[in-house]
Amino acid sequence: MFQPSPWRADFPAIAALQRQHQTYLDSAATTQKPQHLLDALSHYYTQGAANVHRAQHLPGALATQAFEASREKVAAWLNAADAQQIVFTHGATSALNLLAYGLEWRLEAGDEIAVSALEHHANLLPWQQLAQRRGLRLVILPLDANGHIDLEAALQLIGPRTRVLAVSQLSNVLGTWQPLQPLLDHARAQGALSVVDGAQGVVHGRHDVQQLGCDFYVFSSHKLYGPDGLGVLYGRREALGLLRHWQFGGEMVQLAGYQQSSFRPAPLGFEAGTPPIASVIGLGASLDYLASLDATSVVEHEAALHRHLLRGLNDREGVRILGAPQLALASFVVEGVHNADLAHLLTEQGIAVRAGHHCAMPLVNSLGLDGAIRVSLALYNDSHDLERFFSALDQALELLR
Repeated sequence: MFQPSPWRADFPAIAALQRQHQTYLDSAATTQKPQHLLDALSHYYTQGAANVHRAQHLPGALATQAFEASREKVAAWLNAADAQQIVFTHGATSALNLLAYGLEWRLEAGDEIAVSALEHHANLLPWQQLAQRRGLRLVILPLDANGHIDLEAALQLIGPRTRVLAVSQLSNVLGTWQPLQPLLDHARAQGALSVVDGAQGVVHGRHDVQQLGCDFYVFSSHKLYGPDGLGVLYGRREALGLLRHWQFGGEMVQLAGYQQSSFRPAPLGFEAGTPPIASVIGLGASLDYLASLDATSVVEHEAALHRHLLRGLNDREGVRILGAPQLALASFVVEGVHNADLAHLLTEQGIAVRAGHHCAMPLVNSLGLDGAIRVSLALYNDSHDLERFFSALDQALELLR
């Protein structure tokens, strides 16, 4: 049955890609952008761009007002208690590196950092490198057969020497929600700080950081229908106060002298230099757009498409889906077919999917694979997109076999 997307027309790039005979199924990597965002960027650049917080002139005042309004919108989206708990970075990767460097002073040899076996490189490598610098133990929380963190094992591994727990909300390879609440509760009871990588999860539903009780939550704007080059770091007020400054320059300084300086607290203390002003304003516009939608309809639409995707993959001989994906995406391999060869033939037919290890090489290698094909969905996709993908997949497999 045809499942149209009532929001497809809100994304000009989808129509442009369709005219190029392209079907976009790679939204876990980056989403297309709504007209609402494009209008906001155009308005900022055509009506007078200016730097924020420092200028006394009208363009500067207007830019600062719009910039800080976006901070308020992000805080509201996450249900943060205060907009001053929202720090803008240059991406989720940047935010996670900020945390690793900002917390380093609190860790000493023998302390432990716990991460899961499914982490994206962005939530593995900063902690791995920190562990190597400080003589820490990096503890890997194992997975169960369905691709969830093994809760029983994890609760045994997170102990009194654990100083940081850093876990993804939703796996970008397996499409599985992780059991965050018991993990976060247990980490808190052990005195550990908790970091949630929400890069994949933030776009699917509303997530209440106060209810989660995490110390830090990060995400990327470009995966939430917003502009590139922008990330968000949420932190509990007390947790933000533990971070040491890691980048220095304009804006973040309070008093500067030739020999000594003092620095602002969060958020401005972690936003050194000129921030990505247009992107911040654009993210606010994207959140306005998302807030205007019927959230229940979006969830139902994406769930129906995901069921369609899983049925179609399961119906094809030799196709093995990785894990037990719950929404938004599915990664798969085909017996006797290399993922790069299959991706090439899909690309030649105008199907945009992702192939490889998906920046989660340890996870993919642990499954005995060197890569997989990932299909990921967004609210602008419809069942015609999936039927075109299945047709291209069948043709590619016929050639490869």
